[in-house]
This record gives sequence, C-alpha cells and structure tokens, in this order.
Amino acid sequence: MSVPPSTYPRRLLPLFLGLFQAALLLFFALFVTYDEPSAQAEDTSLVASQVYSTFPFFQDIQVMLVVGLGLLLTFLPRYGFSSLIHNFLLLNFSMQWALVLQGLLHHFHHGQIYLDLHKLLISEFAAVTVLISVGAILGRASPCQLLVMATCEIPIYLASEWVIVTCLGVLDVGGTITIHVFSCYFGLGVSKALFRATQQQLHPKETPTPRSDLMSLVGTLILWVFWPSFVAVLCQPGDAQHRAILNTLLAMSASAITTVVASSLLERDGKLSPGHLQNGSLAGGVAIGVVADMAMPPVAALALGSLSAVLCVLGFRFLTPLLGRRLTLHDQCGIHNLHGLPGILGAAASVVAVLVASKDTSGSQPSQLSPAGGNASEVVQGQWGGRGVGGQALCQAAGLAVAVGASLLAGLLTGAALRLPCLARPPERLCFDDSLYFKIQDQAESPGPDSSAEEGALALKE
Repeated sequence: MSVPPSTYPRRLLPLFLGLFQAALLLFFALFVTYDEPSAQAEDTSLVASQVYSTFPFFQDIQVMLVVGLGLLLTFLPRYGFSSLIHNFLLLNFSMQWALVLQGLLHHFHHGQIYLDLHKLLISEFAAVTVLISVGAILGRASPCQLLVMATCEIPIYLASEWVIVTCLGVLDVGGTITIHVFSCYFGLGVSKALFRATQQQLHPKETPTPRSDLMSLVGTLILWVFWPSFVAVLCQPGDAQHRAILNTLLAMSASAITTVVASSLLERDGKLSPGHLQNGSLAGGVAIGVVADMAMPPVAALALGSLSAVLCVLGFRFLTPLLGRRLTLHDQCGIHNLHGLPGILGAAASVVAVLVASKDTSGSQPSQLSPAGGNASEVVQGQWGGRGVGGQALCQAAGLAVAVGASLLAGLLTGAALRLPCLARPPERLCFDDSLYFKIQDQAESPGPDSSAEEGALALKE
C-alpha cells in the first residue's frame, strides 16, 4: 500500500533520526570510550581543576544555545514551538555528528576515541554554526531540510576551521571568523539556492506580535548575559581569559546603548524597533570575539561594540531590503546584520590590532597579542610564528576571505540539494505555522473541517 502524501513527511523525519541515532550507538559502542582513571594524586587534581574551571563556562553556553537562542527565534508569532524545538533538535544532532567527525579526523588513536569535556565543547561550537545558518531560512524549510543542511554544514565547517586556524594560523579565540562569518554566508548561500530568484513576499504569518517580540527580547537578554563565557571559554586561564571577559562585557555594553541611539534616530517618530534591540545589542559580542584576548586598551572594546551596533541597525534598515530587491536574497532572521557585518568588522579590527601591536605605548610587550592557550613568553617580540606582524595581518585577512568564499560556495551547493522533493519543503501558505509539525492542544480538543491540521494535509497533497 502506498504512503499517503500527507503522512510521508511525518514518517521521513523519525526514519532519518532513528537511523542516525542507531548508527551513532553502534559507533560509540565500537570506538568511543573514556580515559582510564589516573592513580596519581597529581593527575587527579589536574583533571579536577580542568573540569571545575571549564564546566561553569560550558553550562553558560548550554543556556545560551538552548534557551537564549531558542527564544530569540520566537519572534514569528505562530512558529514558536517550531523555533524552540527545531533549535534544540539541531543542537543535539549537530553536536553528535561533529563529535563523530572530529573524533575520526583528530582523535582516533589505536582504534579508540577518548572522550572528554573539551572535545564535547568543541563539538558544540561546531553545532553553533548550524543554529546560526538556519536563521536565514527559518519558517520556510521542513525539519528534514534542516537536518540535511546540518549534515552537510558540519564537515565543511570543520574543514574550513582547520584551514583558517591550523594552516593560516588565524587568531580567533571567540569564533568571529570561523563561526559567525562562516555560518552567516553559508546560510545566505543556502537561502539563495533554495529559493532561487523568487521574490519572497511578506507572508501573513510572518509579522511579529508584541507577545512574540517580547519572548524574543527575553532570549536576547539571556544571550547578552552569558555571551562572555562563549568568548572566553577557550582562552588560557589567567590574563588572557580575564582580558577576554572584560573586553566582551565592554563591547556588549557599548553595543546595547548604541543600538538604542541608532534605532531611535532612524525611526521617524523616534520610537525604538524591537528587531533592532533584539539583534544590535548582541553585535558587540560577535565583533569582539576575534580580538577579545589581545592586549588592547578598554576604549578599543567600547568603540568596536558601538561600531558593530551601528552596522547591525543600518543593515536592518537599509541593506536587507536592498539585498532583497536587487539580489532576491531572503534572510528571515537578519543573520547578515548580526553575524556577517559585525564579523567582518571584527576581522578588520584584528588586522589593525596586529599591525599596531608593536607600537604599544603602555610598556608591555607586543608578544601579549598571542593565540589563546599559547605561551606568550615563547613568542618573539614582533614575530608571529616566523611570519612577522605584517604576515600575521595578511593571515587574518586571508582567513576572512576563506571563511566567506568557502561558506558561500558550500551553501549554494547545499541549498540546491535541499530542493529535492523528498525533503518535504512546506507549501508557501503553510510556512511559519506550528500546526504543520506539532499537535496543538486547542486543535486536538476542537477539530473541525476548517482546522489547520486539515489545511496542512490538503496542502501537502498538493
């Protein structure tokens, strides 16, 4: 008996996830284990110290991604369930997939992969790229399309990060280039290929309501509070981590205030736009990540936070409508304004920071400007792994070019693959609607011929 069109997409999702989790169970059973417990008291104390110093940051990042980012995406009034649950699903799926790939590529020794908290943290950083990228097509893609997108993006991100950090030696402790810029242009590439040259008209269910904007603003506040942990977690404990926390707090504080100023000036009646506040307040955290642990004056962090907020607000006000008209580029969440523009600004700031490092007038050695986790005393003054200050600045610019170019090309190819009919892209009139994927209680209690569930079945048959 053939599967009715209305139930086929609903069977595809559990089949996809079930096979993935079963394969992962088999893989873990065969290849993944923990380190043997150490009998040495010194080693035990060292492991305990590392866990206690990392796990609080790890918890903060979990709150950011699960709660903060999930709520930030609930600005669509009839897509709140989908935004939260799909974000949660993609985080777990992408983290496990990244854990497998990173284990095979970098940590496979003597037939085993030894799991620890640091490897799990790095996998979550990879998952962040997926959570950002899907913002470009939020509400117009099915869960199966999102999972296929994550499956393709994770290995491409790992390859891009390896080239940028390992081969080019780019300094980027907070993931401004490797995470924010990459994920932004990957998502835009997917959107461009998925929707092709079709002009996306404003959907009736797309307009935020005061209630949905309020929930999204709560997500912004949660992200704002915990963002310093995201930037500083991979820094060497001590001065570098301390600088990263302080610089991030200053940049985000400046971006929050500047967002209010810019939004009020751009609106004719002087009122504030919730969309500007939801995104511009976080722009400073995106831009500061690449230079957060570098030795620079506090005023530089404040200036970078203010500039990033201005870029973000101007992007929402002018650039997004322009790209929509000229390039028919659909960016549902404005990821280009929050992650792309501030990310490029941060990369440019890192080039300037490297170039002026040798002119530090505070009396400190320019060698303080070193990768997080590195030993600054081992870096010769004015030298960057033998490249010199100018060479390191060129590497920073090259890293940005690689992130933008690789992500755009990979995003276009992935978006073309997402057009396959078997991935059950939702019909246009049922986009931005939870009832297509969730059993809503009100509908379950009072079903009728005009209910959204019946509408969904008819539209899927089309």
